Amino acid sequence: MTWLNCLADPDAVFIADTSVLINLNATGRAADILGGLPCRFAVPENVSAELENGRRNGYHDADALDELCKQGHAHRVNLGEDALTVYESLIDGSTLRTLDDGEASTIGCAVELSGVALIDERKARLLCSEMYPELAVVSTAGLLTSDLVRNLLEESGQANALLNALRIARMRVPKELVSRVCEIIGPEAAMSCTSLPREVRSRIWFNPSHN
Repeated sequence: MTWLNCLADPDAVFIADTSVLINLNATGRAADILGGLPCRFAVPENVSAELENGRRNGYHDADALDELCKQGHAHRVNLGEDALTVYESLIDGSTLRTLDDGEASTIGCAVELSGVALIDERKARLLCSEMYPELAVVSTAGLLTSDLVRNLLEESGQANALLNALRIARMRVPKELVSRVCEIIGPEAAMSCTSLPREVRSRIWFNPSHN
């Protein structure tokens, strides 16, 4: 089953990393998205702890997560025995082959729960695909550009959600999704998003009808 099929499956669970939650909060529509999709969303305690640490710097993503959990749109989960084994394998070793707590716990939980890992960081996605090729992984941009999210938010809502994530949280967009994101938000908005690759913005500036 693909991650797109999982979005429509009430038994499927998506496990969100820290940057994904920050991006979703920046959309201003996190509750509509997580609460409106049929699948379930889980957040490892390690990810929750990373958001708590952000309070010291004035960030409010921990509060937003509290509200999402209170509304039943997301659930905090602890690492079980299998998840801990994966987690420890991903934090112990050389810098090139290890991840931070949030990313490692997200992958660990996804493996343990046979879920889908929601991760934005390129290194984490690459390492995950190498070590756990059967595990489905999707980015925030992938989630926000899906047809199900478009159905939930309608076209203008989807475009605004993407634009907010790009501008407020500087959401990372995987290379294969850049054209799709630019198509949804439109060339004028894309040119103003400094979080998108400079070469893409330059190409749009020279020829806005071909992004």
